[in-house]
Amino acid sequence: MLDIECFTYLNRALESTLSPIVVFATNRGVCQIRGTDILSPHGIPVDLLDRMLIIRTMTYTVEEMIQILSIRASVEKIEVDQSSLQTLGEIGERTSLRYAVQMLTPSRIIAETCGRTLITSEDIIEVDKLFFDGKASAKLLAASEGYMK
Repeated sequence: MLDIECFTYLNRALESTLSPIVVFATNRGVCQIRGTDILSPHGIPVDLLDRMLIIRTMTYTVEEMIQILSIRASVEKIEVDQSSLQTLGEIGERTSLRYAVQMLTPSRIIAETCGRTLITSEDIIEVDKLFFDGKASAKLLAASEGYMK
């Protein structure tokens, strides 16, 4: 997260003759620009925001997540059946693709502990019960008042 001083520097750099190409990636909505009391879309000053070309992105579908997870499993040499990939895709849709990808290794370890090389849906469900994704963890901490004090 950049503050107002960083944005001022970037704005000045964009006006130079050797202007750089700057790529921002954000998922922030309307929020405060760090170092100020000003609210702005994405937490970026409006004068800099006016110079940007904003690319609309779409979330992955379950089928796209399954394809990505399949590729990732083959790269990591993890054997996963189709129903397990479907389960991972559904979990990815509920949580995030990153969380679903991170579940591959613990699921493989559980399968190996049971003497198998192939990950089953039961392994994935067990891993999902053992771990929290970022959103679920934040929700749990918010619900447990005073925990972080």
